[in-house]
Amino acid sequence: MAEETLLRPELGALAPYNAGLTIEEIAGRPGVTRIAKLGSNENLHGASPRVAEALEAAARATHLYPDPQGRQLAAELGAMLGVPPGWVVLGDGSEDLLNVLARAVLRPGDRVVTLYPSFPLHEDYARMMGAEVVRIGLTPEGQVDTGALEAAMAEPVRMVMIANPMNPAGSWLDPEGLGRVLAAQRPDTLLVVDEAYVEYAAHGDFRSAAEMLATHDRPLMVLRTFSKAWGLAALRIGFGATNDAELRRGLDLVRTPFNTSHMAQVAALAALSDPAHMEASVAATVAERARLARGLEALGLRVLPSLGNFLFAETGQPSSEVAARLLDRGVIVKPWKQPGYERWLRISVGLEADTDQVLAALKAVL
Repeated sequence: MAEETLLRPELGALAPYNAGLTIEEIAGRPGVTRIAKLGSNENLHGASPRVAEALEAAARATHLYPDPQGRQLAAELGAMLGVPPGWVVLGDGSEDLLNVLARAVLRPGDRVVTLYPSFPLHEDYARMMGAEVVRIGLTPEGQVDTGALEAAMAEPVRMVMIANPMNPAGSWLDPEGLGRVLAAQRPDTLLVVDEAYVEYAAHGDFRSAAEMLATHDRPLMVLRTFSKAWGLAALRIGFGATNDAELRRGLDLVRTPFNTSHMAQVAALAALSDPAHMEASVAATVAERARLARGLEALGLRVLPSLGNFLFAETGQPSSEVAARLLDRGVIVKPWKQPGYERWLRISVGLEADTDQVLAALKAVL
């Protein structure tokens, strides 16, 4: 008799998410005097000073449950996106909403189309529900293969999950490409556009899918986060907006009732009250992204164009080995491990000193 297991069989194909190394994990290495943490796409400029002030005041209400709908924050986000507040849903980071979406929509055997290489949770949550994942790879030039994406969408598909800009490649759909994808969407397909890095993309040839929420005639959901440009990664808060009333109702049925804390909601409102701080940090990051790209190319690495706060670089050797050697020099980057990309590093864009440190370290170890 076969051994019984408590776990669902779909979990056998999954691996724990690689959240990256912490500063504490390498701080004690001999010779490490400064750490450049460039593995998690954090905003190293930090959040607006208003956030700390708001959190100090909010600490007096820690004995109370948060607003389960986050109505004040949803109203602000709806105004920012140009949609009714009732279209907005909050999450414990945008990856929480990826999980909620999968549980609300996907059934065993459903097809999910996503871009590749991908943010692993775009695939993992779909597989967790027994769905089949169809990967759409990059063109040889490292761009989104819009034609292949359109062809995949012509077949019955339950959900199309795309990141724009893509993580880890940094590639993006230009306005024409986004329009083609929206036009290719079948009426029975949910299109999810993960725009975690949208603030950095605003400086390029880019259009947000949120602009089409009010006019698009098929189910559309746009995901955003406060973890990147707004500098609230530690507080775990993201949000989404959808034009589909049935989907919006279903998300409330699946998500946990208090899936964002009072502190996170307060911090997000404070961050939104200071857009100038966010915009200044984004502008500095975009400038530093260009300098980092030039430095990596000068070292002989292939670097894909990026509209995120990170770069994807081909090292010519196993990237896990390169990343391990960089740790001895106080540099944390993310070696990519999905098949076909084991020689690529994702390097977050940090401060000027971080760029100097990672370029010097790579020159020494390559």
